Amino acid sequence: MSKRAVLEVIALDAEDAVAAQAGGADRLELVTDMAADGLTPSVETFAAIRGAVEIPLRVMLRLADGFAAGDVQELVARARALRAAGADEFVLGFLDEHGGPDMAAVERLVGELGGCRWTFHRAVDRAADRDALRKQLADLPGLDTYLTAGSADGVDAGLDVLVAEAARSTAGEPGYEQQILVGGGLRLEHVAGLRSAGVSAFHIGGASRPAGWAGPVSSEAVRVWREALDN
Repeated sequence: MSKRAVLEVIALDAEDAVAAQAGGADRLELVTDMAADGLTPSVETFAAIRGAVEIPLRVMLRLADGFAAGDVQELVARARALRAAGADEFVLGFLDEHGGPDMAAVERLVGELGGCRWTFHRAVDRAADRDALRKQLADLPGLDTYLTAGSADGVDAGLDVLVAEAARSTAGEPGYEQQILVGGGLRLEHVAGLRSAGVSAFHIGGASRPAGWAGPVSSEAVRVWREALDN
């Protein structure tokens, strides 16, 4: 395919960010505390990473493990502080007790972002009805991406869903205009089939860290992914 696929890499600090950019990442997702599956980093961490690399940064807005919003006022305060520091792309997503999108929390937070682009993260894979969720969120300003494995159990289990949603996205179906960013148990062997299905964005975390989450991002590991996507 002639269109360059997007490669997004999780970064915890400036060292990760520099290595990911050197390896060919197009964008970074900034988080802290991977033991809780990725929470909002500090303003200081954001500023250090922003000063170290030139590629776009999407900053996680999430206070605790799981997909409940928790303290919305605290989320708003974090978003305001990050916006004041220069953050202009974000990642968020919250579910209510019934497995639907927590529209009150999402709309409150999106209202703080002033039209910034944002990703609805893997909460979509825990939704009671992912199609209904997409249609409820479809008109929110700035939403341009869904980070998804197609299943809460990862890409292996979600491949059929990803292929089907990619077809709906290509067709421009209402609620499916946003880019599908595949991540969550993603392996190199998945790339060719997903690219053939029309998927054009990929998200890696542990795959960029040969030593695991205790070690840094490897530019060589990222480069392997860059070459796989380009080929």
